[in-house]
Amino acid sequence: MGDKGDLANRLLDFAAACIKLTGRLCRTVPGRYVADQLMRSASSAGANYGEARGAESGADFVHKLQLVLKELKESAYWLKLLARVGLVPLVVLNPLLAESEELIRILAKSVVTAKGRLK
Repeated sequence: MGDKGDLANRLLDFAAACIKLTGRLCRTVPGRYVADQLMRSASSAGANYGEARGAESGADFVHKLQLVLKELKESAYWLKLLARVGLVPLVVLNPLLAESEELIRILAKSVVTAKGRLK
């Protein structure tokens, strides 16, 4: 997925891939429900990261990074649920699951670093 060095682009690529995936889900009631949740959380992560980059203070920056992390964790949940119920083949989900976990690790570390700079 995307350039490993540019977090904003990786988040955008992740959201785009999740949205493309949701196109495969909208044929059933459970599929539509999970598709809606996944689209919202995956796209919100990137949007909140953009907001964080324009934060008005250090505390605002940390808060917005925490929102990014929250949305990524939610996206990972929906992807894992899709795997659990078998709505999407694992071969399709595994790259998205791997990217979500990597993004979560990056953002978790960023939050810790940013919090440390506030002290």
